[in-house]
Amino acid sequence: MHHQWTSGKTAINYVTTTGHLTASDARGNPEATISYVAYTAPATGKQPRPLTFFYNGGPGSSSVWLRLGSFAPTRVATPDPMFGNWPNYPLVDNADSLIDTTDMVFIDPPGTGLSEAILPNTNRNLWGSDPDVNVIRDFIIRYLATNNRSGSPIYLYGESYGAPRTDMAALALESAGVHLTGIVLQSSILNYFADAIEATLITRSAAGLKLDTDTLAGHYPTYAEIAAYYNQTSRPIQHQGLFALQSEAFATGEYDRFKNYALSWVLSEIGTPNAFGAPVLPSTQTLESWQWSSSLTLQALQGYFSVKPFVASLLPGTIIGRYDGRVSLPNSDPRLQADSDPSDILIAQPFTNVLATQMPSYLGYTAPNATYVLLNNSIMGLWDFSHEGQPLPDTLPDLLGAITLNPKLKVLSENGYHDLATPFFTTEKELARLQTVSGLNPNIQINFFQGGHMIYLDDVARPQMRSDLVDYYHDRKIPLALSLSTLPAPWMDDDSVGTPVASE
Repeated sequence: MHHQWTSGKTAINYVTTTGHLTASDARGNPEATISYVAYTAPATGKQPRPLTFFYNGGPGSSSVWLRLGSFAPTRVATPDPMFGNWPNYPLVDNADSLIDTTDMVFIDPPGTGLSEAILPNTNRNLWGSDPDVNVIRDFIIRYLATNNRSGSPIYLYGESYGAPRTDMAALALESAGVHLTGIVLQSSILNYFADAIEATLITRSAAGLKLDTDTLAGHYPTYAEIAAYYNQTSRPIQHQGLFALQSEAFATGEYDRFKNYALSWVLSEIGTPNAFGAPVLPSTQTLESWQWSSSLTLQALQGYFSVKPFVASLLPGTIIGRYDGRVSLPNSDPRLQADSDPSDILIAQPFTNVLATQMPSYLGYTAPNATYVLLNNSIMGLWDFSHEGQPLPDTLPDLLGAITLNPKLKVLSENGYHDLATPFFTTEKELARLQTVSGLNPNIQINFFQGGHMIYLDDVARPQMRSDLVDYYHDRKIPLALSLSTLPAPWMDDDSVGTPVASE
């Protein structure tokens, strides 16, 4: 389908291509038929346009959230973080699209969208860290060959679980001879061991609690930003970024005292505060002593150190969102009975509504005998998270491996201040582990925005993201972005990266 995107005096004629390509292994054996949507425009000079492959995470999510929310030529206009005229959000022309900068291909992994395994494979065979990455690699290789794009600057853009998928896929592609120009890690969980909440829920064992203090300290700055959004600070906050630095300094300075409460805090977030006996929480006197150094109110500190999850205890009678802590609903809202996260409720039905009308009209594609799967909830419970001999993926060695094979690889990490699912301080600490590798000088930039897990839903953040991404694509330094050397040092119990291993 042929369309035109305009922004000011800029007009781009572009084509949408919607359909399937077969991902096959190195021996030519078909693995899966992968559904995708591509947005491409003709090159205006002698050089080919950059090509970026996008995917969400989950695992179990299609790419519809990025495709309808971020940088395609059209997007769903959400009033994030408010509910506005929910669930009727319009599809609008996207002034912040990247179609003037890069072609874009949005990929649905097997079992999501309209993607399916090809026998003798089954979807379940492909639901795991390593087989998933192999299929993504093989699809990208197939797309490049089919569309004669091997000479284009190639980028990967992964959100949430899509970020560790990107680290692993970058190593897999570089090992296969497909050299990338850059990768974007948005709202990342790069090392599952560094989030004791996720690690314990997935492994269902106490082994996931190993880095519980890192988890408590890593989440704290995000909680503080959300508390500030709800005016739960003991003094006025002048600058969001400076307050984040202050909160990081507070969590680091109190790390040794946090150790006393970390186990109880993680178990409270999981929902089993008494699993190892009576919870150990700071006394009121201790919390009162922290009010000045943290700049939080006593109510906010009590909400963080509580036997109830923070999303239910910061504001009495209110549930705040995990994906975006600025989105909230009263406990009595009936929508919470089917979905406990207000920030998920904000977009789930509106995106579903828009997709139903967009595919046959704007994309010119119908699938009368199939149902597009936006989010496959059964995948998470069946996913094999094991990677490199460990029960959960730690993908910093994969990232190091990709950089070792391709020292010119550009890496951009994008983070939302209000994202409780993948806190920005934890991402900083994980990337900082690369500081321990002698002689490494990677091209890494880390930037921050107001907003939650899906940063681009925010009308202030999205234009800023676009501006930074345009700088990134054009090899310019992003204003105010951190580099590897300016990141805070990694936690002492999580500072090794390991040896990179070439992917098969």
